[in-house]
Amino acid sequence: MQYRKLGQTDIDVSVIALGTMTWGEQNSEAEAHAQLDYAVERGVNLIDAAEMYPVPPKPETQGLTERYIGTWLAKSAKRDKVLVATKVAGPSRKLAQAAHIRGGKTKFDRANIEAALNESLTRLQTDYLDLYQLHWPDRTTNHFGELGYSHVEDEDTVPIAVTLQVLSDLVKAGKIRHIGLSNETPWGVSQFLNIAKDQGLERVVSIQNPYNLLNRSFEIGNAEIAIREHVGLLAYSPLAFGALTGKYLNGAQPVGARLTLWERFARYKAPAAEQAISQYVALAHQHGLDPAQLALAYVNSRRFVTSNIIGATNLDQLKTNIDSIDLTLSVEVLQAIEGIHLQHPNPSP
Repeated sequence: MQYRKLGQTDIDVSVIALGTMTWGEQNSEAEAHAQLDYAVERGVNLIDAAEMYPVPPKPETQGLTERYIGTWLAKSAKRDKVLVATKVAGPSRKLAQAAHIRGGKTKFDRANIEAALNESLTRLQTDYLDLYQLHWPDRTTNHFGELGYSHVEDEDTVPIAVTLQVLSDLVKAGKIRHIGLSNETPWGVSQFLNIAKDQGLERVVSIQNPYNLLNRSFEIGNAEIAIREHVGLLAYSPLAFGALTGKYLNGAQPVGARLTLWERFARYKAPAAEQAISQYVALAHQHGLDPAQLALAYVNSRRFVTSNIIGATNLDQLKTNIDSIDLTLSVEVLQAIEGIHLQHPNPSP
């Protein structure tokens, strides 16, 4: 395994992180524990969750992912071997599926953040979190599949300074070690950094946004901030929900696969995306590479990436994904990837 520093801290984070959003929906508790055992054995030390998980979010399953991690932590006695990260859900303006969380009280004010954190700590069976992230902004922005920004005038939002003060107090209380952002924009990251500096508050150490061969929009503005300000990317959906493996090409509908089960993720099966995927898969085969490992190795190689959050529904997938850490893409392959990207830029934002 390879490791990189988390922001400006002295914490070493594995370049491959274990995503967990299928646990409680596509994966049982026993399967989740097996994945944790294998990943930690391979040197993975960052476990990423969210109070909203599993996905798709539903009232009857909400919190199961954190519960499964909690029972593993209690059983394995390996709390000091892993970095536990989770997220607090934001206002459900666009993500209506999350409206059931805390009765819709998910603004980033003190009462809601403290309630969310305490509930997560209980489910995770731990006294502290290594990283606590805002799952999406309190304000309306373009995320979860949107490229264009539509401004909302006079929107009722919690000021970033207020949210940052709450998080800073929770760090001082010892309940969280570090804070991060998710689904955030360059403006948002800059605001958090500037307010922290001006008011002596906690500095964000990471940003968790989507990044894969079908969606490189992070490079447009956030990549520069990630490098210059040491707020590295925790890349999610690096395989575009498995689409970059090629398993959905030519109309294939693998039994039990995410894009087979839920049409709400159809952006990864759009015609433009399929054309790009076909070329990336062909490129991998041309060079004797596994398509999934090619896609993951590209993410691993980016300077602005701190950790690549992989997900799997079985141990074979997990092994393949973790093994991508040992793959270094040649200059020829990297140039070919850029050529495909020029033909099909960001077909699945």
